[in-house]
Amino acid sequence: MSESGGRGAPPRGDRGGKPRRDQRDRRDQPRHGKPSDQRDQRDRRGDDKPAGQRGQWERRDQRRDERSSGQRDTRDQRRDDKPQGPVAPELPEDVDVSGLDIEVLKELRSLPKDLAELVGKHLVAAGELVDTEPETALVHARFAKAKASRIPVVREAVGIAAYHAGQWAETLSELRAVRRMTRNNIHVAMMADAERALGRPERALDLAKETDVRSLPPEIAAELRIVAAGARRDLGQFDAAVVSLQSSDLDPKKRLPWSARLFYAYADNLLAAGRKDEATTWFTHAAEADTEEETDAAERAAELA
Repeated sequence: MSESGGRGAPPRGDRGGKPRRDQRDRRDQPRHGKPSDQRDQRDRRGDDKPAGQRGQWERRDQRRDERSSGQRDTRDQRRDDKPQGPVAPELPEDVDVSGLDIEVLKELRSLPKDLAELVGKHLVAAGELVDTEPETALVHARFAKAKASRIPVVREAVGIAAYHAGQWAETLSELRAVRRMTRNNIHVAMMADAERALGRPERALDLAKETDVRSLPPEIAAELRIVAAGARRDLGQFDAAVVSLQSSDLDPKKRLPWSARLFYAYADNLLAAGRKDEATTWFTHAAEADTEEETDAAERAAELA
């Protein structure tokens, strides 16, 4: 997958920067006498009827048979009309599985060769489209899941694409599955952000509190702090949100991969706390650190100046 669709992709948007049944069935056991005896009695009762009545019953039986036959035909037709499995979305012409990360290719080796290649191509497509066409990326990822739902990286792809497409409940479902399958918490920041988007900031904070940040890569740990600060702001805890972001990496002289997003989040929370001047300064720091223009820090600083 592409960088933006790979493991541990950072949260986006205002929340983190720019965005058995055991008993046998007894219905086949006769309740009163043998079934064959009952059938014989029914047949004899039929023979006792006058010829005219028997004819009426025969015609009724014929009509029932015709109706039953028609119903069966309709049911068979409905079954034939049902699609046979998921329809594969169209792949880009230049899609190449060689672009997948080596760890992804290792996971796909558990599949038959042709299936692995098919799934791999849709993972590549999902990764390439996740930033620009997240809904289409999600279609590719969902198709890959329909073919290989037990492969962690496939579920990860669905979770990440769902996140970018704003499908928060699906994001949580898929990334929880990845966490169970891999026992890895690398997507905790994205999960917490999805909880915020669903209007559950308390759950986002619970996720942050129960996570051993020392086990996380530094960038993911920083992202989790950013999301947790946003959750505190959602709860009206503005000062606590500001304080929670203050750490050794909150230094304008440092240039870390997450510096721009951290400075931006700090400025945003300062502004929410009513500290406009400080917010302007930190939006400026964020703009200076944002060499890849991931945020709108420069515009925010100019608006406040």
